[in-house]
Amino acid sequence: TKMQNETDCIQKSWFCTFNKEQSGGRPRPHGRRKGRIMKEKLLEKFRSIFGREAEKVFFAPGRVNLIGEHTDYNGGHVFPCALTIGTYAAAAKNSGGMLRFFSMNFEQKGIITADITDLRNDKEHDWANYPKGVLKVMLDAGYAIPCGMDILYYGNIPNSSGLSSSASVEVLTGYALRELFGLDADFVELAKIGQKAENEFIGVNCGIMDQFAIAMGKKEHAIFLDTADLSYQYAPLVLGDAKLVIACSNKKRGLGDSKYNERRSECEAALAKLQTVLDIRSLGDLTEEEFEANRAVIKDAVKERRAKHAVYENQRTIRAVAALQANNIGEFGRLMTASHNSLRDDYEVTGIELDTLVEAALAQEGVIGSRMTGAGFGGCTVSIVRADRVEEFIRSVGEVYINRIGYKADFYVVDAGSGPCTL
Repeated sequence: TKMQNETDCIQKSWFCTFNKEQSGGRPRPHGRRKGRIMKEKLLEKFRSIFGREAEKVFFAPGRVNLIGEHTDYNGGHVFPCALTIGTYAAAAKNSGGMLRFFSMNFEQKGIITADITDLRNDKEHDWANYPKGVLKVMLDAGYAIPCGMDILYYGNIPNSSGLSSSASVEVLTGYALRELFGLDADFVELAKIGQKAENEFIGVNCGIMDQFAIAMGKKEHAIFLDTADLSYQYAPLVLGDAKLVIACSNKKRGLGDSKYNERRSECEAALAKLQTVLDIRSLGDLTEEEFEANRAVIKDAVKERRAKHAVYENQRTIRAVAALQANNIGEFGRLMTASHNSLRDDYEVTGIELDTLVEAALAQEGVIGSRMTGAGFGGCTVSIVRADRVEEFIRSVGEVYINRIGYKADFYVVDAGSGPCTL
């Protein structure tokens, strides 16, 4: 649609930067002229839906993980970056206790209402359970939200793509509540709130990476995060003459209905066995050598492979960040590809769609590395592609994919963006 095309252009051109001294400080928006176009569209839509004026308009990005998959709930390292595509919201407090939600991405569902004093996961409420979960977690934690609100969402992250559209909505909702009600919650706390909402309200036992990357994103940087203690450092995402290209498989997946929780339980079972002979808190505590010396205690071939991926992937991530910092993009790409192979063979979360995209990518000239990203079972791949080969990459990989799978993939050339802000 015309609005979608305009939105895509706008999101690639504006960004927000943060006060470097305080992760929870108020962001300073830039690119105001083009950001104002999006703001005006959302304000107009808010008026038409709710019959009143919105107070503020907010944005939170999506994220892509460059390497370090299924390590965040295993006490390992991850290396994600926020994107310049994401989710917008226009919101206003109301005088009653009712919450009214509307999504421009699911207009057919209309306005979804909920009582702020009775927040439960309702299957009929579909996508609105994500912001409802954030409200429930914040209210239970004692944050003062004395009245209801009307809130309209619009996102240009492909749904079920693995680019964290749900986490984007969660962080965005927490940020909007913070700004509307003057709540004392820094950005790390907003990430924790989003994760808790997904774990306890939605029922997906995810780690902290998605929400953390979205809340703490920094332009032109990725985040090297130790999920065991949330210590982190920003690493410049300097790719030289290369670009990040995301390929969306368009195979829809729902984490709550997938084997995501099963994989986590398999890792927990393997960890429990290893803890009978090792003093460790998580699989992320192990080196490859320590794992190999003790893996026999697991006594289950499948659980051994799951644990092997968690251990080896953590070490790959550490080496990959070191390679990037040393400007060794070739080694970074090699480790990305090794990550995909492990996710395919040991963790078994890829599938024919993602494998086809990666295999086709690696066959192209100018590709430095490629891997699935996100939870798997559908979603996206991320590739590092030499800038002068991007157009040919998209054409060739797209042809291979549609010929083998039967429907098309979508491609996005992306940059690392910043976290939530007020427009």
